[in-house]
Amino acid sequence: MKHTQRLEYGIQLPVQSQSTIYAEPWEADAGPGDLVAVARAAESAGFAYVACCDHVAIPRRLAPAMSTIWYDPVATLAYLAAATERIRLLSHVAVVGLRHPLLTAKQYATLDHLSGGRLILGVGAGHVQEEFEALGFDFRQRGALLDECVDALHAALGPDEFPEHHGKLYDFEGLGQRPRPAQPHVPLWVGGSSPAAVRRAALKGDGWLPQGDPRDRLPAQIARIHELRQDRQGPFTVGAIAEPLYLGRPAWDVGRRTLTGGPDQLAESLRAYGEMGVHQIQVRFRSRGTTELTDQITAFGAEVAPHL
Repeated sequence: MKHTQRLEYGIQLPVQSQSTIYAEPWEADAGPGDLVAVARAAESAGFAYVACCDHVAIPRRLAPAMSTIWYDPVATLAYLAAATERIRLLSHVAVVGLRHPLLTAKQYATLDHLSGGRLILGVGAGHVQEEFEALGFDFRQRGALLDECVDALHAALGPDEFPEHHGKLYDFEGLGQRPRPAQPHVPLWVGGSSPAAVRRAALKGDGWLPQGDPRDRLPAQIARIHELRQDRQGPFTVGAIAEPLYLGRPAWDVGRRTLTGGPDQLAESLRAYGEMGVHQIQVRFRSRGTTELTDQITAFGAEVAPHL
């Protein structure tokens, strides 16, 4: 399936999550001011969204790899909503099974209301067993938990002041929640790349957020989504996470997997995602500090984005 529309681009914010897989050394000493600078640079450069991760507590066994630095997504995105004007605010991804759907709906509806309708709710099943156990949930049932949470959230974030949901795990009606979201329909994107996650995204979501699929795996995944959605109506956003980027010729070791080069080279490489049927790419830039990162963001918006 060829894609002819403009490819949108967004960014997972630095600082707010610091797994050793992707965090840069400078992020350890960064803080709120750096987050604001990056979010504002992304907005000025035409990025579609800024994104924030979600973990409640990291067990000691995983802390060396994952770190324990995981900002709360609702608080962080609300803070950045006040510092920006237009850019959308994505939870990538909220582990919604760790909270009752009415609590999640209260938090994210308020965020959407306060931001003037800029929320995209990205959700995922989660992967840290101790986190589920500490909060009183069965880790083995996280898929079923997420399935029902998505159904309940569709109701609780809809237009009704008194939403109604009757399921195996959650049952509510006659309970009012205001403020309602500013958007008539909050987009709900489902994260994950397992067969169950892809099916969940296709049948229950408004978009798909793959988790680390290499380029050669995406066409089959996208074809599966279209197969599952053939009888469904409404817009659907297919996402992808691009390789790390560095615009220009780096004077330092940016790593073997990083795409480097001039604007034309990067644009040509990234356009391949659109040709697969991807609608939005999440990009990440290698950097040695906030200024280098915001310079990369600004240059990408000015020199690469017009060719996507």
